[in-house]
Amino acid sequence: MIDPNLPIPGAFPIDDAQTRFTVWAPKHDTLALHLPQLDRTLPMQRDEHGYFTLTTKAPAGTHYQFQLPSGHNRPDPASRAQVGTVHGPSIVTPQPRTPLPFLNPDLRHHIIYELHVGTFTPDGTFDAVIPRLSQLRDLGVTAIELMPVAQFPGNRNWGYDGVLPFAAHPAYGGLPGLLRLIDAAHAHHIAVILDVVYNHMGPEGNYLADFGPYYTDAYKTPWGAALNFDGPHSDHVREYFIQNSLFWTRDCGVDGLRLDAVHAILDHTASPFLAELTARNHAAAEAQGRRVLIIAESNENDPRLLRPLALNGFGMDGCWNDDYHHTIRAALTGERRGYYSAFGSPSQIADTINNRFAFTGQYTSGFQRRHGAPARDIDHAALIAFTQNHDQVGNRPFGDRLDASTGDDGARVAAALVLLSPFTPLLWMGEEYAESAPFQYFVSHTDPDLIEAVRRGRASEFAAFQDEPGGQSKPIPDPQSEDTFNRSKLDWSHRDRAPHLLRLTYYRELLRLRRELNIPSLSASVEARSIGPVIGIRYNPPFPSTPYALLANTSAKPAPCAFDGFLPPLDQCTTLLDSRDTRWGGDHNASAPASKPTPPTATLGPTPPLLIRFGASA
Repeated sequence: MIDPNLPIPGAFPIDDAQTRFTVWAPKHDTLALHLPQLDRTLPMQRDEHGYFTLTTKAPAGTHYQFQLPSGHNRPDPASRAQVGTVHGPSIVTPQPRTPLPFLNPDLRHHIIYELHVGTFTPDGTFDAVIPRLSQLRDLGVTAIELMPVAQFPGNRNWGYDGVLPFAAHPAYGGLPGLLRLIDAAHAHHIAVILDVVYNHMGPEGNYLADFGPYYTDAYKTPWGAALNFDGPHSDHVREYFIQNSLFWTRDCGVDGLRLDAVHAILDHTASPFLAELTARNHAAAEAQGRRVLIIAESNENDPRLLRPLALNGFGMDGCWNDDYHHTIRAALTGERRGYYSAFGSPSQIADTINNRFAFTGQYTSGFQRRHGAPARDIDHAALIAFTQNHDQVGNRPFGDRLDASTGDDGARVAAALVLLSPFTPLLWMGEEYAESAPFQYFVSHTDPDLIEAVRRGRASEFAAFQDEPGGQSKPIPDPQSEDTFNRSKLDWSHRDRAPHLLRLTYYRELLRLRRELNIPSLSASVEARSIGPVIGIRYNPPFPSTPYALLANTSAKPAPCAFDGFLPPLDQCTTLLDSRDTRWGGDHNASAPASKPTPPTATLGPTPPLLIRFGASA
């Protein structure tokens, strides 16, 4: 672990008049602080590690830049706020208040709701999220997960082009707006998880290389230069990003971090960066009497991320489970393009529940090699399940949501397989009421060459889709166009009228049953099987509670569901939920109360999920 006494980067007011400035710039022997409002440039003191510091008169609100020996002025790499764009001066900001303790549940008791601040509401700000929190809480949501908010060029972006990781984007309301949202979410008993990007930096306004060896030539990422987490001077690069994580969790009160694409954080040291970041955030939270969750996004099916340090793991709290998404989508839609080529058999849904991933060391055509590792020792709740998220919607050519491929019936099956699964569920904004607006890829760069490169890249990526029926007449949306951004905004008026209200009612019922049946506590007693297109998930609560099961037909045709030895005769069961019910848009008139025995037959109709309890007297 790096020396904890190293200077912390950034501008820190030490009283009402003075601020201490610190920046790591080992590339230079000299560096200066430039104060444009006063037209003053002051030399800074360098230490043996290349950290430059200066304490001077500069109250909160002061504009500042670091002046390189070349004479170029650059924003602070640890800027908390900017004057305008990512290219301009930084602003001295007061330190955030010490967060109050918040009872953040462990991951198994969370229902996570991912949202993009800019398109979640018409205003697209942190403050505009606040009035919607009560509706999310009523639905059953316990945590909101914000797509990255670190400042990026312009005002429209998914957030993965951020270049100032300590600065909440001013278009969203800046750090003050984020702090208000955190406080309001906590008042509604909702945790806040923040998506952060430590695998690359955006292409415009990225000045880290002007200061020091933040990047390495040893590796490449799909999005640009790889950050230096294991080469010479990497201790200081690691500390920069760990301090960023602690700024959000320890100083601002964020309850968890989702680390984007950790498989692209390349680190071959004996003390992995991810393990150190996790341990330091856990320790800081414990010192505050809080719980902070560190969640990975990874497509590697690597259980080491979730194993404790004592078992040579990284000790992280959770990881997104792409396999579960792929198995469900491929089974319901028949898609086989790209990474879906390795999926499609409904039996893979059951395999993923039993083994945590679909691939745990087997060969897969998607990677053209063996993929994953055995993971049955991992708690289901440590894996985040979803059938929609920003990637799986937004990285389709036209940003279409799941309903466009599955229809209402298939979407209800997908929802039940996630919300009544042993995994921790994640919803994508608007999913709960079948929002029809797409979520498309958008940017607002200012460099004309970069804008054109992004347009060409997006069109090239999806060129094959133009060959499909009707594709020639439907161009890929222009990422730079403001219309693309506006099309991606939720229409909240849908939520309160049919048919969207029917879907919302269905989601509420699924989440109520998840709580009532205490599914999060039963991961050790879950077993899944498949017969043709039908999936059966069985839970065995401790005696004297009766077992129950979810049956889901992924086919558009009726299919047998006689699971010998797995389920009792279905006429001995009670139906708790039938997705065909007209209450949520189905065609089955189940007017009787849900508690009345309405047993299914041995054949399950096309694409319904069915939740049953064993024993007719249950």
